This record gives sequence, C-alpha cells and structure tokens, in this order.
Amino acid sequence: MDVQNLDVRLTQLAHRRKNLPELAELQTLEADLTQQRDLLVAAQTEESDTSREQTKAEQDVDQVRQRAARDQKRLDSGAVASPKDLESLQRELASLAKRQGDLEDVVLEVMERREGAQERVRELTSRVEAIQAKVDDATARRDAAHAEIDAEVATVNKERELTVADIPEALVTLYDRIRTKQGGIGAARLYQRRCEGCRLELDITELNDVRAAAADTIVRCENCSRILVRTPDSGL
Repeated sequence: MDVQNLDVRLTQLAHRRKNLPELAELQTLEADLTQQRDLLVAAQTEESDTSREQTKAEQDVDQVRQRAARDQKRLDSGAVASPKDLESLQRELASLAKRQGDLEDVVLEVMERREGAQERVRELTSRVEAIQAKVDDATARRDAAHAEIDAEVATVNKERELTVADIPEALVTLYDRIRTKQGGIGAARLYQRRCEGCRLELDITELNDVRAAAADTIVRCENCSRILVRTPDSGL
C-alpha cells in the first residue's frame, strides 16, 4: 500500500502539472497575442503603403510646382512676344494651378489616412506589449509551478525506489502489470469486507478463502483482480 500510495501521488502530480491554470491562461493569452500581432502587422503595412503614397503625391505636386514656376518666370521675363504663345502659356499656368490644387488635395487625403494608420500602429503596439507582459508573467508562474512539481516528483520517485527495494521483485512486477491494466491502481485495501479498488464487497466464499490464506500469501480480488491488502480493519 505504501507503493500504491506513492504511485497515486505521482499520478496526482502528473495531472496537476498537465492541468495548471497557467496553461489555460497562456493558451488564451497567446491566441489573443497572435491576433493582435496580425492586426499590428496589417496596420504597419498600411502605414508603410500610405507613407510611400504620400511621398509619391508630394513629388507629383513638386513637379507641377516647378513646371509652373518655370512657366511663370518665362511669362514674367517678357520673352514670349507672340499673343498666341502668350495665351497658350497662360492657359498652361491655369491648368497647372488646377492640377497642383488637385494633387495637394490628394496629399492631404493620404496624410489623413497615414495618420490614422500611425495611430492604429501605436494603439496595437501598446496592446501587444500589454498582452506580452501578461504572457511573460503567466509563463514565469507556470515555470515556477513546474519546478515545484518536478521537485516533488523526484522526491516521491526516490521514496518509491527505497520502498520497492524491500518488496520481492515478482510481487512488484505483478503489481505494476495490474496497475497498468486497472487505471493506476494495482493494490487496494480490503476494508470491512469490501475491496477499495472496485468498491464491491467480497462474497462469503471469497472471504473464507482470504481468511484461510497465510499472512504472506498474495490474495487478489476476484472482481477486479487487484492485489488485496489485509489490515486489522478488513473485517475478517
């Protein structure tokens, strides 16, 4: 029963390690973190795209402005004497002024979109950092719990080794085989004529067989096949 109790404790520790609340917490946090990171990448991509779009629009405005400045200088110089050429130059200046105004409107629209993307990047960066901090905290708590459980597992395993050393090897082999087949319980107390492994009471024939068995004889439950451990409370 000492070995069985130690094995039960090892099973409990394994279950506890597998079902730490930090594991579920981390699963939720990491899913949230992945989602926010994806949104951040999308916002950063939008910000980068609008940055290039703004640069291109500003270059277009600058080109129109430079061309208009050259035409205006030519007009102001008096070098254009032909009325027809003069009229054509004035029409081109008017067209350039309209074109410049349209392009400047485009620049403003792109700037607004870029500012919105930049604000989104800042917001999502803050969210990612906050979630990452929670992930780091939960990870540290999980690792601490794992270390504590692993240390106890090592202690229990050492105690089991010492306990098993005093038991015949054949009995240990039998116990381990039954334990594997019976959900981790290879030996059970016989308490008040009831097997604590399957919770069934032994019938009179079984009880008589157990009563007649020598103290060092291995007796087993006929219902679940577990090794029955007799104690003063067995009801024999």
